[in-house]
Amino acid sequence: MKRRTFLQALQVGVASAMLFNGKSHGMDLTSLIDRTSADKELAYHRIQEIKFSTVKLNYPRLVGKNARLDLHGYGPTVEICCIITDKGAMGWASLRGSKRDAEKIVNELIGKKVSEVFATHIGTLQERYIPFDMALHDLAGIILQKPVYALLGKEKPLITDYYSGMIYFDDLEPADKPAGIDRILEECRYDYGVGYRQFKLKIGRGHKWMPFEEGLRRDIEVTKAVNEAFPDCEILVDGNNGFSADQFIAYLKGISGTKLFWIEEPFHETVADYQKLRHYIREEGIETLLADGEADPDQQFLKELIQQKLLDVHLTDIEGLGFTNWRRLMPELQKLGAQASPHAWGSLLKTNYTAHLAGGLGNTVTIEGVTSSSDDVDLSGYTIRKGKLIPPSTPGFGMPLLKKI
Repeated sequence: MKRRTFLQALQVGVASAMLFNGKSHGMDLTSLIDRTSADKELAYHRIQEIKFSTVKLNYPRLVGKNARLDLHGYGPTVEICCIITDKGAMGWASLRGSKRDAEKIVNELIGKKVSEVFATHIGTLQERYIPFDMALHDLAGIILQKPVYALLGKEKPLITDYYSGMIYFDDLEPADKPAGIDRILEECRYDYGVGYRQFKLKIGRGHKWMPFEEGLRRDIEVTKAVNEAFPDCEILVDGNNGFSADQFIAYLKGISGTKLFWIEEPFHETVADYQKLRHYIREEGIETLLADGEADPDQQFLKELIQQKLLDVHLTDIEGLGFTNWRRLMPELQKLGAQASPHAWGSLLKTNYTAHLAGGLGNTVTIEGVTSSSDDVDLSGYTIRKGKLIPPSTPGFGMPLLKKI
C-alpha cells in the first residue's frame, strides 16, 4: 500500500471510531496528513477576515405542528459566516453552533494558512474550528474552483432521491377552523409540482394535539389519502418519538397494504422497542427501512442498533454532526451495511450541503427537502429532475450570496 493511501485509510479509521465512541473528532489530525497538490494551493491563502451575518429563507407556506412541537412558521433566519483570504477568495456557509462560540475562536484563525485548518481529503482539522466547518468546505471549493462533491472524490456527483420534508399537521390549522385532510393533499400537489416524488408525512397527532384514538385515526386517514392520490410517489412517515411501540404497530395495522419507504423515529430508540417493531414488520412481510438518529443522537447506541440490524438509515443532522464528521462517518456506515440521510429540516442550506455529501460519497438513500426562496442567497443552481436533487458544478456549495456582508 502506498504511504498516502495508508495514511488516508488510517485517519478515516481512527476518526470514525472516535465518532462512534462519542468523541467527535476531538484530536488534531495534522500529523496524519500527507499533503496533496490541492492542499499546497490552499497554503497560498491566509485567512484575513471573518464576518458574521444572517440570511433569511422563506417557506412557500406556513409549516404547522408535529407530534411534539407547535407551529414551525414561514422560514428561518440563519446565522452565517464569511471567511475571506488575503488573495480575495471568500467562502461562506451557515455556522455550526452559535455565533457566540464561533466569535471566541476568530482570532485564532486570522493569519493562518487555509491549509493549516483544512485538508481536502479530510475536512476541518481541529475540533475547535468546527463552527466554521461548512464555510471552510465552501472556501476550499472556491479556491480550487471545484464543487464540494469533487473535493470528496467525484468529478460528477452521485444523484439520489429527494423527499419533501414539509408535510406537517397542517390539517389542524387554523385552530378555530381546521382545514382537514384536503389541506395535506393540496400541499402534496404543490410539492409534486416542485418536483418531489417522495413525501414524508408527519404522524403522531394523538401524542399531544388530539385524543390518541382520534389522532391515530387521522394519521391513518392521511397516510391512505396521500397514497391513493399519488400512486407514482413513495411515502415516508415520521413519528417524532410520539408513539410507543404498541401504538405504532396499531398505526401499521391501520394502514395495512400501504407501502412505506421508511419509518422515522416512531418512538425514542431502545433495543427492546426496535426489536418488537422489527419482529412485527418481518412477520407481516412489510418491506420498509427503519431510520433514526435525529433527536439527541447517541452515536455509540446508534451503532449498536445498526450492528443488531435494528436500524437501516442514520439520520443525525448534517450541521449537528458536522460536514467533516459526516465525511468520516460514511465509510463506517458502509462497512456496517447501513445507509445515511442526514437530517436537514429547517434550512434549505442544509439540504444543499447534504446534496454535496451524497454527491461525493454516495450511500445516501434520500435527501430531505425544505423548499425555500430567498432574497439573500442565489439558490437557483440546484435542480430537481425526476424526483432527484442535482447539485451545481460551480465552485464550493454553489450558492452565491446576494446580500452584501
